[in-house]
Amino acid sequence: MKYTLFFKEALPEEYYLLGGKGASLASMSAADLPVPVGFCITTHAYADFLQGSALAEAIYEKVNGIDCANVAELDKVSEEVRGLLLVSPLPSEVEHSIKASYHQLCALAGATNDLPVAVRSSATAEDLPDASFAGQQDTYLWVVGEEEVIEHVRRCWASLYTSRAINYRRNQQIKEDEVLMSVVIQKMVNARTAGVAMTLNPTNGDRSKIVIDASWGLGEAVVSGEVTPDNFLVDKVMMEILESNIQNKHIEHVPDKINRRVLTREIVDERATQSSLSEEEVKIVCRMAKIIEKHYRCPQDIEWAIDADLPAGQNFTLLQSRPETVWSQKKAPAASSIKTGMEGILNTLMNPLASKK
Repeated sequence: MKYTLFFKEALPEEYYLLGGKGASLASMSAADLPVPVGFCITTHAYADFLQGSALAEAIYEKVNGIDCANVAELDKVSEEVRGLLLVSPLPSEVEHSIKASYHQLCALAGATNDLPVAVRSSATAEDLPDASFAGQQDTYLWVVGEEEVIEHVRRCWASLYTSRAINYRRNQQIKEDEVLMSVVIQKMVNARTAGVAMTLNPTNGDRSKIVIDASWGLGEAVVSGEVTPDNFLVDKVMMEILESNIQNKHIEHVPDKINRRVLTREIVDERATQSSLSEEEVKIVCRMAKIIEKHYRCPQDIEWAIDADLPAGQNFTLLQSRPETVWSQKKAPAASSIKTGMEGILNTLMNPLASKK
């Protein structure tokens, strides 16, 4: 029973243990794309945690009995279930495996035992063709030390049972026992600039274009909508910037290394209105976006960062890539179940690897 798998060690047939985000990171790592080193806590660990703590039956009974139209009841049960997950002990084998892998990650990154990492939820139901779970489960940044990692893994597991997530699964007719959670543990990127890239124009579905949103600091400000990011429309073939809209980016999320956390900092100098990407960096993002689209053979929604700690030319990093869903759904019928959806995702992830054999 594997409780942890490093991205580069995971075999294609094991990707189903890593959830949507984890499987994508493993696939891109196997293709030697610039993904920060990390590992996944597999769905086996979560399943054994539920069974070992005798939580599964109690949780499913509570959740299945909710009248989701009753908001007060939904919130009450959600809080009760998350509370159970946050206080129940992990099986000793699971906890040992997580801590051992974290120490191995520290060694790989050339750190002592206090490497800052991102702890990111990766549910088996996310990134399906006919459902969008993006943002429903938690991500934690700049987590340091084995005990903090364990604590934030619990929080990721618990985030599977927020009111929003429970209600969404109910509306999608997804059974509670069909959803498991993997957790990604990944070397933290000290982002100078970060954002998203779409390998089509999201306003009209034009696949001959790439659209980039970018802002200073970690990408949370862009993903959460806290800032209006710089926006670039690029011709995918000619690699020419067709439109460039530079915004006033008033805040950035940056690491507070002394206090081991991420803080929100106001940008008060001229940098607020300067472009967060140079013309050459826009082209670097586009070139990588095209590689990723070719890797997955379908339009992609990509999260990326420029690492302030790495030299120019080596500082582009990939944080996530998922299939674009809005325009893809308009062209093809949606899968009707989690099983069908996950099989489609895994086939997409494995095909580029199979073609190299």
